[in-house]
Amino acid sequence: MQPESRVQSRKQASRPRCGLAVSDVKLESILTCPECGHRATETMPITACQFFYECTGCGAVLRLHQGDCCVFCSFGTVPCPPIQQNNPCCG
Repeated sequence: MQPESRVQSRKQASRPRCGLAVSDVKLESILTCPECGHRATETMPITACQFFYECTGCGAVLRLHQGDCCVFCSFGTVPCPPIQQNNPCCG
């Protein structure tokens, strides 16, 4: 096996079968308030879902949309880490 093939094999072995590898998961998302349009970059929690978020622009409390698991999936530019990895969120 050539050196490049070994490196590629190791990379493939570290990836989960579905979704992104842990190292590829994005932890920052930009939340946009539907009330005032304010945008804020926030770090997503990796061990819990966030059901509410208080807008730093107008103070409105954002709640997740029906069918979504968290405010990042409802109002963010990037879905939460479990969804990025094709795993159930908060399940």
